[in-house]
Amino acid sequence: MARIFISGSSTGLGLMAAESLAAHGHKLVLHARNSARAKDVWQALPEVEAVVEGNLDTILGAKEVAARVNDLGHFDAVIHNAAVGYREDYRLTRDGLPHVFAINTLSAYILTALIEKPQRLVYLSSGMHHEADANLDDICWKKRRWNGSIAYAESKLHDTMLAFAIARRWPMVLSNALEPGWVPTRMGGPGAPDDMDQAYRTQAWLAAGEDPKTLVTGQYFYHLRPLTPNSQAQDAILQDRLIALCEALSGISLPA
Repeated sequence: MARIFISGSSTGLGLMAAESLAAHGHKLVLHARNSARAKDVWQALPEVEAVVEGNLDTILGAKEVAARVNDLGHFDAVIHNAAVGYREDYRLTRDGLPHVFAINTLSAYILTALIEKPQRLVYLSSGMHHEADANLDDICWKKRRWNGSIAYAESKLHDTMLAFAIARRWPMVLSNALEPGWVPTRMGGPGAPDDMDQAYRTQAWLAAGEDPKTLVTGQYFYHLRPLTPNSQAQDAILQDRLIALCEALSGISLPA
């Protein structure tokens, strides 16, 4: 059985994936941004090994979460699920970064760089990434008028780029991305049309599945099937630029 950490797992798809994995006997460490949400996790899934608390909206917060995860020992898989949605207004974190970028892109990078390398990495993207542009020349929205939907789509493209960059740089780690579908979670909203019963399955499958189809890297999935991602996600030059930007903003280098 696998030991798995899931970021952003106090509600929604993160918690649903955890419930599915726990039902199959896997060991889970979950994450909540504060003590109130951690209490909700314990009530919903009391069999989890631990709940790591910490807000990912700042560089320091993400570093502290990574340190707490490492204190708990090695993990077989990490699912990068933490995110805020497409309806976010423009607001800056204490680091002076747009909130959407700080959580959806930069915290995923920081956790990747600092948590001890697992055997598998799974990154949550979105169908919205397909029409996005990485906009690496204005990743922090200093030149453009804010658009929450575009910012979210860009961040999900960044997550896919990060997954593929890691697949290229860390060949011993299986690193993949997926879109769960637009489902009626708190983030997706009540009118979202996709199948909630399918939305959590692919991340759980990629994190702990024994199906040979899960033993791949640098791939993109939707509902257990490979899907062609935005072509920018597969561009190694753009991937390396994204890594360099995240390194410069966070002060944290990606290990070799």
